Amino acid sequence: MEFTQDDFDRLLMFEQTRKTAEVTYAKDPLDADNLTKWGGALLELSQFQTVADAKKMINDAISKLEKALLINPTKPEALWILGNSHTSFAFMTPDIVEAKGHFDTAGDYFQQAVDEDPTNELYHKSLEANAKAPELHMEIHKQGITHQTVDARSSASSNAKDSKKKKKSNDLKYDIFGWVILAVGIIAWVGMAKSSLPPPPQR
Repeated sequence: MEFTQDDFDRLLMFEQTRKTAEVTYAKDPLDADNLTKWGGALLELSQFQTVADAKKMINDAISKLEKALLINPTKPEALWILGNSHTSFAFMTPDIVEAKGHFDTAGDYFQQAVDEDPTNELYHKSLEANAKAPELHMEIHKQGITHQTVDARSSASSNAKDSKKKKKSNDLKYDIFGWVILAVGIIAWVGMAKSSLPPPPQR
C-alpha cells in the first residue's frame, strides 16, 4: 500500500488520538466522549491495514463505541461512527448475507443518530447512502475489487478531509464519511469498466 504525505500525516494524527484515548480511558473509563474518539480513531486507522487487520481494528472500534453508548445511549456522534464501522466492516465482507446484517445494523444506528440530531445533514446523508450500500457491495465483489477498497477508502478519506477545512471537531466526521465518497467513486469506476467492455459476440 502506497502512502502519500497526507496519508502519513493522518496516520500519525489518528495514532496519537488512539494513544491519548487509551491513557484517558485508564484514568476515566466512563468518559463517553473519549470512548467515541477512540472508536473513531480506530476506524480511521483501519483504513491503513490489510483487510484481516482492518476487520480486527473495526471490531475493536465497535466495542469502544458500544461502551460509549452504554454510558450515554443517545450520543449521536457515537451512533453515527458505529454505523460507519458496521458499513466499513460490511464492505470488507464478501459474504452477502453477513454483509447485509452489518448494513442493516448500520442503518439502525444511522437512523438513531438522525433521531437524536435531526438537523445534522451528515447523518441524513449516511442513512441515505446506507440504503444503497448492499447493491454497491454486490457490484464491488462482482467486479473483484475488494483488495483495492482499503487503498481507495484511504485516499477518499483524505480527499474528504482536504475539501472540508472545518474546525478540528468536524475533521473526524468528514474523514470517516470517506466511505460514502468511496461509494460514489466505485459507482463511477464500475460504470467506466462496463462502458469499456467489448460488445458481446453476435449470434
